[in-house]
Amino acid sequence: MKVAIGADHGGFNYKNKIKEYLVARGFDVLDAGTFSADSCDYPEIAHKVAAMVAGREAEKGILICGTGIGMSIAANKVHGIRAALCSDTFSAKATRQHNDSNILCLGERVIGEGLMLDIVQVWLDTPFSNGERHIKRISMIEK
Repeated sequence: MKVAIGADHGGFNYKNKIKEYLVARGFDVLDAGTFSADSCDYPEIAHKVAAMVAGREAEKGILICGTGIGMSIAANKVHGIRAALCSDTFSAKATRQHNDSNILCLGERVIGEGLMLDIVQVWLDTPFSNGERHIKRISMIEK
């Protein structure tokens, strides 16, 4: 599976840790930046990752900023993207099962490193439930 990943300066450290984790698990990783801790604009990074996922260059995406909020707002502006901000494993599992989220957003200043990796693992390993009610609701979102 290909996973696109991106972060602004506020998520730069976690981006690199998640990238290492993904590579160790055998995922192909497309890194959209940023490539330093210098200040940058999160909407540009969010758009790059969202475009990769919407264009099917990557199956899933992960975005990290200080809180994860800005990244999720920006990514959800791209048609076909269902970006979910998660700060716990329950939400990560639920958003995959119920919403078929295709981008995970995280806040480096909000959660600890161990929890962050647990959230990534749960989100990647949880399949969409394909329930009729969930498909209907996702279709409503897409309209």
